[in-house]
Amino acid sequence: MPEIYRGAIDKGLEGVVACTTKISSIIDVTLTYRGYIIEDLAENSSFEEVIYLLWNDRLPNAKEVAALHAELAAEMQLSGELLEILKKLPVKNVHPMAWLRTASSALALWDKEAQDNSDDANKRKGVRLTAKMGGLVAAFERIRTGKPFVTPNPAKSLAWNFLYLLSGNEPDPEYVKVFDTCLILHADHELNCSAFAARVTTSSLSDVYSAVVSAIGALKGPLHGGANEQVMKMLLEIGTVPKAKEWVENALANKQKIMGFGHRVYKNGDPRAKILRKLSEKLNKKNNTAHWYEMSALIDDTVQKDKELLPNVDFYSATVYYAMKIPIDLFTPIFAVSRISGWMAHIFEQYSNNRIYRPRGEYTGQLNKKWTPLSER
Repeated sequence: MPEIYRGAIDKGLEGVVACTTKISSIIDVTLTYRGYIIEDLAENSSFEEVIYLLWNDRLPNAKEVAALHAELAAEMQLSGELLEILKKLPVKNVHPMAWLRTASSALALWDKEAQDNSDDANKRKGVRLTAKMGGLVAAFERIRTGKPFVTPNPAKSLAWNFLYLLSGNEPDPEYVKVFDTCLILHADHELNCSAFAARVTTSSLSDVYSAVVSAIGALKGPLHGGANEQVMKMLLEIGTVPKAKEWVENALANKQKIMGFGHRVYKNGDPRAKILRKLSEKLNKKNNTAHWYEMSALIDDTVQKDKELLPNVDFYSATVYYAMKIPIDLFTPIFAVSRISGWMAHIFEQYSNNRIYRPRGEYTGQLNKKWTPLSER
């Protein structure tokens, strides 16, 4: 048996390099996708451009982004057969991410290329999954509220269509722009838990759908994808700006965990949080709900001053989504609507240079135990 390299042992694999990747990088406070800093992409790109970038290692020209938009538009509609199945799935007292996990898996049953692992087939499946993920989340909301399904508009973007499919009304153009920026900010984040889960499943040469379902299962966990939901619940519990100062000071004094702060990798601040803080301020002022932003800013400034802890992407995304009247329990599924683009990039990259993941575990249990008959135990 080969000796286990104990120098690599670290709880949670913190700091352990598991693979090489060209998709995204985190260096101090700088997040890049394929070498482009997130601030530039959020300010200047569309989500569709970022999808192309993540999958192809370069920004598209006008013709290429139009072609990708056409491919995505052609795959947005959920089939009648699938919708009939989705309507039969339980929605009462069901976690939306559990429902999304099952619905995403069901897509494979209607995909004739589901078991075809050729590069071309996998790219087509990537388009289908990315195009349909928003529709699945919207379908969950429409089903549980007893509302009819809405047909997507192929002339519009993924961001526009998600907001439209969710509400049934044409969305505010400013909401569309903000939501498109949110999709860009959440698209990828190096070797995060769900991306790693997708790569591990892919490394066995399983199919794309299995890898995506693995990723959704990882994202479902509150330590990965659910923090923004908890942030909004925290703010609703506090209620008002005057109460926020006392609440956060008591929380800090009692060493109570404040959701949306700190990050395993970012030690000097999450660049996405700075962008989202501005978006939260803008949207909540527009909606005459500035108190949600003011509460968040007060908590943020207090925690930074007293504990030198900085907010992560989840902290301000909560009030951004809430300002757009998105149900709180859909905040994490929205994460999947964006992150599917990054998951697919990791899946493609893993297939292209594959070796099955098989780490070792250092055994710390007892040895040399002796079996005894059942009658003697």
